[in-house]
Amino acid sequence: MLQFRFSTVLKELSQSNLKRPLTGIARSKSSSPNPHCFRTSCPDARVISKLKTLHAGVHRHRPPCVAPWTRAFCTKTDGAIESTEQGKKDEDPTTSKRRKAGILPSLEDLLFYTIAEGQEKIPAHKFITALKATGLRTSDPRLKECMDMLKVTLQSTSDGVTLDRHLFKKCVQSNIVLLTQAFRKKFVIPDFQSFSSHIDELYESAKDLNGGQVADYIPQLAKFSPDLWAVSLCTVDGQRHTVGDTKVPFCLQSCVKPLKYAIAVHDYGTDYVHRFIGKEPSGLRFNKLFLDEDDKPHNPMVNAGAIVCTSLIKQGAGNAERFDYVMNFLQKMAGNEYVGFSNATFQSERESGDRNFAIGYYLKEKKCFPEGTDMTSILDFYFQLCSIEVTCESASVMAATLANGGFCPITGERVLSPEAVRDTLSLMHSCGMYDFSGQFAFHVGLPAKSGVAGGILLVVPNVMGVMCWSPPLDKMGNSVRGIQFCTDLVSVFNFHNYDNLRHFAKKLDPRREGGDQRHTFQPMDYESLQQELALKNTLWKKVSPTETHEDSSTTVVYRMGSVGERN
Repeated sequence: MLQFRFSTVLKELSQSNLKRPLTGIARSKSSSPNPHCFRTSCPDARVISKLKTLHAGVHRHRPPCVAPWTRAFCTKTDGAIESTEQGKKDEDPTTSKRRKAGILPSLEDLLFYTIAEGQEKIPAHKFITALKATGLRTSDPRLKECMDMLKVTLQSTSDGVTLDRHLFKKCVQSNIVLLTQAFRKKFVIPDFQSFSSHIDELYESAKDLNGGQVADYIPQLAKFSPDLWAVSLCTVDGQRHTVGDTKVPFCLQSCVKPLKYAIAVHDYGTDYVHRFIGKEPSGLRFNKLFLDEDDKPHNPMVNAGAIVCTSLIKQGAGNAERFDYVMNFLQKMAGNEYVGFSNATFQSERESGDRNFAIGYYLKEKKCFPEGTDMTSILDFYFQLCSIEVTCESASVMAATLANGGFCPITGERVLSPEAVRDTLSLMHSCGMYDFSGQFAFHVGLPAKSGVAGGILLVVPNVMGVMCWSPPLDKMGNSVRGIQFCTDLVSVFNFHNYDNLRHFAKKLDPRREGGDQRHTFQPMDYESLQQELALKNTLWKKVSPTETHEDSSTTVVYRMGSVGERN
C-alpha cells in the first residue's frame, strides 16, 4: 500500500514539473540585505507535503525545482540555478553544458563573489593582486587565455578598470579550474605569502655571509661579482617566488649533469645507461682520473661519468644536432623560460680543459665509451653543455619539473619519464654535492646538484624546485650562501627526507593549512571541484529560516561566508 501511494505521489510530482515551463532567472534588488548570494524556493507545497508525510524521519527533504532568485542567499538544492538570457547568449558550448539541470552554482560565480566581497564590480587590479598572492604569475602560460581576454574586455568597459559579474565570468571561464584551486588554497603550499616571507628571511640571513672564493680556473667565471646572490623557487603547482639577482644569466656548469643524465635515461632506459656508468659515490674529487672496479666511472655526477653520459645522448648525430636536442629538452623543462648559451664560456672551458681532456683519453683507453664514439667531439659537446645559460627563475622551473615527476608545472607538459626522474633524484641525493654529498644528505636530506658557477639546484619532491646562486665557493666547490640557505630551509621547514618520522620534533609544514591535516593534491576537473566547494561549509554558511523569511519546509538557504570566515 505504501509503495502504491508513493508511486502515485511521484507520478503527480513528475506531471506537475512537466506542466510547469522553465523560466529564466529574475533579478530582485529588494528581497534581502545580503548582496552575495542566491535563493531558491519550491512552489509545489502540496506535492512536497505528501512526500514528507511518506518519508518523514527517513530522508532529508530537498526541493526539486528552482524558483526566481535574488542575490541575497545561496541555496544548495538538486536543481540548477539558471543563467540569464544574456548570459546564455554569450556562453560557449562547454559553459552551456555546465548549466544543464541538476548541477551546482558555477565556479565562475563562486570565484566572483569570493573576490568581490559584496561589491557589484571587481577592480581589475584587485583581481591581479589577489592572483599574485596565491603564487601564480600573470605570465603563467596556463593563464594566457584569461589574461588576453582580460585586456580585451577592459578596453570595452566604460571606465577601463572594473569588471561586473558577467564580464568577469567571460574573462576567467577558460581557466576557471586553475583559478578556483588557487583562490581556494588548493595548491601544495596553501599560505604562499607566509611561506614567501620565511624564504625572504632565509635569503637575508645568508646574504650576510662573506666567505668563499669565486672560481677562477675558468677565466669567464672569475668575472662574476662575489656580491651576486639570488634564490628562486617554483612549486609543483606553478607558484613562484624570487628574491635577489634572479634575472642575471649564469652557466649551469655541473648543474647540467643530472639534467643530461635524465635525458639519457629517458631515451635509453636505466639498464642501458648503467652499462657504461656506475651508481656509487666515488669518495674522491669530482675531476679525478679514477674508475671503479668494473672500469666504469663511479656515477654521472663526477666529470668522468658526465663525459660518458654526454656520449650517450643522441648517438650517431653531429654535435649541432645533439646540442639542439638537449636545448629543446631544457627549454621544455624550464617552461620555455630563458635558456641560452655563453660562447665565451665555452671557448674558455675548451682552452683551459686539460684535466677533462686527460679524463677523456683515460676513458677512451679503458673503452668506456659506446663503440664508434669520437672522444674529442664528445668533449666539445661536454663543454657546450656546461656553457648553457639559465637564470635562477628558469632553473627553478627545471628543478620543479623534477619535483613534479617529469611534468613541467607551468605548462603541464610531460618532459621526462618517471623512471628518469626517480633515478636522477636518487643520484643527486647520494652524489650531487661533490665531496660534501654525504654531509648534505645528512643535514639537508634532499636531492641537489651544485656547480662551480655558484648554482645549487635543489629538489623537494612533490613540493617544489629551488635554484640558489651565488658565485663565491667553499673549498668543496659549493656556493657558500647556497649551502647556508639550504641548511636553514630544512631547519625551519620539515622538508628533510626523514623529518616526518613519528615522534620527531615538529617543524613548520607549509603543505598544511592551519597545521591540522595534510591535504591530498590531485588534478581536479570542473565538476569535482565545483561539488567540493559548493557542498561543503568551507564556502557556504547555513542561514536560519527566520533570517530568510521563507518557509523552512521548502527552502534550504546558505549564505556565502566572508573571507575571514572561510579561512
